[in-house]
Amino acid sequence: MASLNVGNLGEYLREQRRNAQLSLRQLADAAGVSNPYLSQIERGLRKPSAEVLQQVAKALRISAETLYVRAGILDAERDRDDVETRAVILADPSLNERQKQVLLQVYESFRKENGFGADEDADASADANAGADAVVDGAESAKNPQT
Repeated sequence: MASLNVGNLGEYLREQRRNAQLSLRQLADAAGVSNPYLSQIERGLRKPSAEVLQQVAKALRISAETLYVRAGILDAERDRDDVETRAVILADPSLNERQKQVLLQVYESFRKENGFGADEDADASADANAGADAVVDGAESAKNPQT
């Protein structure tokens, strides 16, 4: 089977897996994919879907967006700042998972408001805006208890 053009995704995944001190089988189990399929991804023989990359990223506790860029799903130049910002938020040990997701929703709503990320679907935008509105309303209520 010929190697696909997936950048250095496979090498990067192998490096991250080894840094996490996980065997191929352990990572495959944690990500919910088969051992042979993960092996093929690491060797550059398969190009995984965004969903599979997200599962692998979660199992490795790394940014899915970084994997998307390496797999060619996201444009590295156009989305680099966005990916880095998301990675920093996701890596912050002082935030719990719910807080990270709310912060990402607020961040995305502001990006959309400023004309970035317009290619996202309307449902995600509505969800992000609702989350941002709730956070902003809560902050305003805290500042002005009379309102």
